[in-house]
Amino acid sequence: MSDSNEYGKSIDVVIVGAGFAGIYMLHKLRQQGLEARVIEAGSGVGGTWYWNRYPGARCDIPSMQYSYQFSDELQQQWEWSEKYATQGEILSYAEYVVERFSLADGMTFNTRVTACHYLDAADQWRVELDNEEHLQARFVVMATGCLSKPNYPSIDGLRAATVPVYHTAQWPHEGVDFSNRRVAVIGTGSSAIQSSPIIAQQAQTLTIFQRTPNYSIPAYNEPLDPEYVRDLKSRYRQYREENWQRGFGADFDDNDESALAVSAQERRQTYEERWAKGGLGFLAAYNDLVFDMQANDTAREFFKEKIVQRVDDPVLAEKLVPTNPIGCKRLCVDSGYYEIYNQDHVHLVDLNEAPISRIDGNAVVAGDARYEVDAIVLATGFDAMTGAITNIDVRGQQGRSLQDKWASGPKAYLGLATAGFPNLFLVTGPGSPSVLSNMLPSIEQHVEWIADCIAYMNSHQYRAIVPTPEAEQTWVEHVNEIADLSVYPGCNSWYLGANVEGKSRVFMPYLGVPPYVEKCNEVVVNGYEGFKLSAS
Repeated sequence: MSDSNEYGKSIDVVIVGAGFAGIYMLHKLRQQGLEARVIEAGSGVGGTWYWNRYPGARCDIPSMQYSYQFSDELQQQWEWSEKYATQGEILSYAEYVVERFSLADGMTFNTRVTACHYLDAADQWRVELDNEEHLQARFVVMATGCLSKPNYPSIDGLRAATVPVYHTAQWPHEGVDFSNRRVAVIGTGSSAIQSSPIIAQQAQTLTIFQRTPNYSIPAYNEPLDPEYVRDLKSRYRQYREENWQRGFGADFDDNDESALAVSAQERRQTYEERWAKGGLGFLAAYNDLVFDMQANDTAREFFKEKIVQRVDDPVLAEKLVPTNPIGCKRLCVDSGYYEIYNQDHVHLVDLNEAPISRIDGNAVVAGDARYEVDAIVLATGFDAMTGAITNIDVRGQQGRSLQDKWASGPKAYLGLATAGFPNLFLVTGPGSPSVLSNMLPSIEQHVEWIADCIAYMNSHQYRAIVPTPEAEQTWVEHVNEIADLSVYPGCNSWYLGANVEGKSRVFMPYLGVPPYVEKCNEVVVNGYEGFKLSAS
């Protein structure tokens, strides 16, 4: 369904990004008979799993849950090989879905969206591409991903380094061999914790520069037991529905009692059982670990003990123990991370004691020391949640810039849309559970909400939909009120944008999948409450 007007030929929807959100959005809209096109900067699908090819990259949600559930046949047909899927396997899965549902012909690769300008008189978006083409569309869906714009640190001399510099989020597709090379890793977030053990196996020396230590729990990754897979697939739909009723939308085996309501001995036993199981489910050991500092401290002390046990040098171990609440930064999942510090060729530089002042040719200069290296790895994460969107010149009603609107922090109603920008939808945008949930079901819920909204507009002859500023402001305040009940705003995390120099600090994800989904459904039942709908 496309039309022509004084501005030229128009399609129904432009979708920005060919990750899991863009793939499903295209499929869903095509089922509704709409003409949609995906624009993707990379040469293939997969989004974050296309770009992040660093050694050891894998998902921290179990593979049997980190997958689409919109097709029962797809769920039954696809076979995961491990408890936690690798980047390569997840990418193969994305490619398989595109092939199975014949979606490739609706995608344009190696093309970046540079601008999206709303044409007030036409209720249309003009979408400009870096190949000097432009598209016209009624709707734009930002399927740009929460973790897709790499965050490059501001270090003097970095651009003039005389050795190769790699960012974990833009890893060379052919891989990198670090054999007999002196390697510097800057950062100790998830990508560093996953990649460092593998780099350590190859490198002559590995020097890790740490600003803030992170909590990490063993993954205990292993091949999937065929019997377990058969059992789960026999009740897959029910299993996924049950998970969607849990706080994080994932099977973390949530325990609905307080850590402070049980004896120290019982609590210890529970923590040991969770540790032995591994993974993010540790945070669901008690219902107040992320809401009560006293409860959080019990988990923090347990983690400290475990870290100290894994590192031989007690002074070094102390530097690897975080002081912030557990959970306020994303809990990491590792395979042998702490143990690498027991190897003679692996060194830690504490940037609190000796900050990096510059890169001098082939050396990282920190404090009074020069660390000469043959390669630098930037494991410095992302401009999360908003970076990929604000990287585009998005202008709404009366030409207002989204960058300007979000300069003091992102504002979005339900994380789905933003006031002043009609017919522009966000998938897992700021103000939705997004990164505090199982991303695949969260993506599906957003895509289905957006597709249903467009269908509703078409059947009722509405041309435009936009949140009211009042509804948006009330929602942003609510998101922060809920966050303030928890430990999440209690440290400088990328949830707040604190890892990006100059970025305003606003807590971006919504805490709690079931109440969020209930609110989204309520908005629809009440005739898209909080939105203004304009007739043709």
